[in-house]
Amino acid sequence: MFVCICERVRECEVRSVIRAGARCEESVGEACGAGTGCGSCLDRICDLIDEEKTDTLVAIAA
Repeated sequence: MFVCICERVRECEVRSVIRAGARCEESVGEACGAGTGCGSCLDRICDLIDEEKTDTLVAIAA
């Protein structure tokens, strides 16, 4: 599924750059281009950052 239509960035790419250390919309944009066009995907990028953060915390706790 595409997260960013403007830059043709898929969800798996965004998740990958978050797992590699991107912690805000700007760093995701620098890494893969998502969110650097019209900006309508920025909320979704934030959601993915939060999801990945939660997944990481759950994994650490387990």
